[in-house]
Amino acid sequence: MKRRILVAVSGLWAILSLVSCGSSKKSGPPSGLTERVLASQSVTSAQVFGELVYINGEYDTLARVAPLSAGLSPGLMAISPTRNILAAFDQSSNSIYAVNTTTETSLGHVQLPGATSSMVIPTAGPIGYAAVPSAWVNGYSFVGGVEVMNLSVGGGLITTIAVTNAQTVVSNSAGTELLVFSNDSDDLTVLFPWVAAPPVDLSCITGNPPPPAPPVCTAVSGFSRPVYAVINGSTAYVLNCGLECGGSQPASVAVFDLEGLTITNTIPVDAATWAYLSGSTLYVAGTSPTNNDCTGVTWGVPAQPTSATHCGRLDTVDLNSLTLTNTYKISDGYHDRMDMSVNGQLFVGSHDCTNIGNANNPSGEVRGCLSILNTMNSQVISPAENGDVNGLQSFTSRYVEYVAQNGNLVVFDTLIDAPLITDYIPDGMIDVVGYVGDIKAIDFF
Repeated sequence: MKRRILVAVSGLWAILSLVSCGSSKKSGPPSGLTERVLASQSVTSAQVFGELVYINGEYDTLARVAPLSAGLSPGLMAISPTRNILAAFDQSSNSIYAVNTTTETSLGHVQLPGATSSMVIPTAGPIGYAAVPSAWVNGYSFVGGVEVMNLSVGGGLITTIAVTNAQTVVSNSAGTELLVFSNDSDDLTVLFPWVAAPPVDLSCITGNPPPPAPPVCTAVSGFSRPVYAVINGSTAYVLNCGLECGGSQPASVAVFDLEGLTITNTIPVDAATWAYLSGSTLYVAGTSPTNNDCTGVTWGVPAQPTSATHCGRLDTVDLNSLTLTNTYKISDGYHDRMDMSVNGQLFVGSHDCTNIGNANNPSGEVRGCLSILNTMNSQVISPAENGDVNGLQSFTSRYVEYVAQNGNLVVFDTLIDAPLITDYIPDGMIDVVGYVGDIKAIDFF
């Protein structure tokens, strides 16, 4: 197979929305690139700073464009739906660095009160939200909150909305309703951030203001360790992690009405920490503490049983009938990444999985935290790459998938349609100076 080697070196709302920009393809970005991808690259050297590195998404090559500064250790990234604003979290300073992708310039940074593993930019405007489980404000007794951020030039924190142990935040398409998940709770917190009072809103701690003021915060019970949701219109499909996350009930998907704030149905699944919606099919991944055998999972030619003793599960749910329709065995770990290629290859990533073999010395089975389901023929493989999966990025007109795994950026050719791991080889590998923490395409192509 042809392999490409890529080397990487290191009331306010209307005003703020003025930084919203149109498609970079219409006006042409300063770099001259029309198919831009950014990789967050952290380093450990005191002499080298972390960067957001440009990749030419047309040719899978490192672009000859100066990288963007993003602190010492940028990793997790978020991008607006119109792809005009990108934000990266620098774990060395607990800061969010924002970029205007049209002008390819920095919008500055926002200092958070702690680390985040979940942030969203729900619209073209420069308002972002980050869940910070360790958030603490001097003079207040709560720990945990959702930070409302102004990502424009000269911006900063607008409001800290206190939510105990806030771990994950998911937004509706308008950014007017947020679902907040705390990893030690059976409740779901619903926020209406536009009515929150800056600089610190304690509505979730002390209670909402009396009517006629609209509520900032509503706690909804009836879940079992909810951890994530996929929103489709006025419906949220909430993942009940259940037993995997220390809950007392098996995993399930709760159908949640965002207008009435009620659970209308519950669909049992094997495990549930992450999901991806494609048409009327919801793909749900997780690792069950009870149903995690690897019976029937093979590798190599001729096929041999895997050395893995624990496997995760990928379930398909038909949202028309609200039933589980199929189950696949995948790599284990905590699943928190999923993406579909243009030709129906579903990439599922996790962290803290069971690594088998050594990708640098592949004398036997090699297996890590990535699994791929071919949705056309129901074949599942786990590529011969070790390590955590930190980012996935597909494209609308190319049959490739970018995978940030184990600190590398791997390019997969998704046209290779074979169930055997030995035949499903990455199309290219990035050996970076540092660690690739995430990957985002700026342009639609």
